[in-house]
Amino acid sequence: MKKVVILIMICFLLTGCFGKVSEDKNQKYYKAIMNNVEVYSDVYLKDVIEENINDDITLVSDNYKIDTDTLGSHEYELYYKVKNKKYVYKFKLNTVDSKAPIVFSGTSKTVNIGYDGELCDLITYGDDYDGNIKCEITGDYDLNTAGTYKLLYKLSDSSNNVKEVNVTLTVRKPVTSGGTTTPTEPAPKIEFSDMLQKHKTSKTELGVDVSKWQGKIDYDKVKAAGASFVMMRIGVEGSSTRELSIDPFYEQNIEEAKKAGLKVGVYLYSIATSKEKAKEHAEWVIKTLNKEKLDLPIVFDWESWSSWNSYKISFHEINEIANTFIETVENKGYEGMLYSSKYYLETIWQNKKGYPVWLAHYTNEGNKTNYTGKYKMWQLCSDGHIDGINGDVDIDVLYLD
Repeated sequence: MKKVVILIMICFLLTGCFGKVSEDKNQKYYKAIMNNVEVYSDVYLKDVIEENINDDITLVSDNYKIDTDTLGSHEYELYYKVKNKKYVYKFKLNTVDSKAPIVFSGTSKTVNIGYDGELCDLITYGDDYDGNIKCEITGDYDLNTAGTYKLLYKLSDSSNNVKEVNVTLTVRKPVTSGGTTTPTEPAPKIEFSDMLQKHKTSKTELGVDVSKWQGKIDYDKVKAAGASFVMMRIGVEGSSTRELSIDPFYEQNIEEAKKAGLKVGVYLYSIATSKEKAKEHAEWVIKTLNKEKLDLPIVFDWESWSSWNSYKISFHEINEIANTFIETVENKGYEGMLYSSKYYLETIWQNKKGYPVWLAHYTNEGNKTNYTGKYKMWQLCSDGHIDGINGDVDIDVLYLD
């Protein structure tokens, strides 16, 4: 009803109240070419109607975006003029959810004899629209007897879309440690100097991202090794406490990195499951920064996928959560960014608003990524080595154009 009222107001504003509006019931000039639209899809007026005849038609209604946020039948009104005579074409569209849930975890699972957890939570699944997926399991199994069992998982959303997946469940005796093991040679690290040769150009810079796990860092040595920037964790949301806490090395990191002449940006590890919580987290970051100037973005880092089932949110909702965080920091004058791995960028993150992306994709020896989406920064490894940091560190490429 609100949409119809708004469109009528637009009509009067653009054309004035100058007489009768004739309803085009016979679809003489326009007709709807779609009956259904997918929930949360980007559909505009021009996508759902077409002109029947080539005539002197002047559209009065703007090419507005169709409201696809609510399931069900909705009426729309298209206003236009033909040789100074006003017409309205009324049509209905059904907003539907036709996409089945997806599974985004492995389907071969192992548990110990006596396992008493939820079998449905052995795999991870979700849906564009529904955050509360119904899970049913068929097949014979005995959690008290070692063996391999073939199970069928049936996942249903509230629109009765169904995804079936075969799962192999192995029940085993608990593994006990003991005996001697043969020591193995540590895997070679990816050297920062090698990545400079591979990826440094006039349009790129290389840097690292750090948190408390890197401990105390000699940023003068990091700078001398060829790094030009550092992304640092400003805080983290505890998985059990669900409270935010500042990274214990953040204040030292930002002070000493700046003193060494490195560009800086920050990221927050968040498990926000609502837009309200995302806004609260963004405001916490702003408050913690205390007007500190950044050269690089504030990054929303959400990667608690192993607990996804328990959050009862949809893919649409997690995208809205990320948008809320980034919008909030941008409203405060900072640049926002989304961090995620290649798989989730391709599967779940939609980024319809085109925010800068920090891609995590670890390739063989730091070679070129095959991710085809847009990204501003690339985290190419987690086992890098650079002078000034003891232990492993992530290496990143920043694209300047």
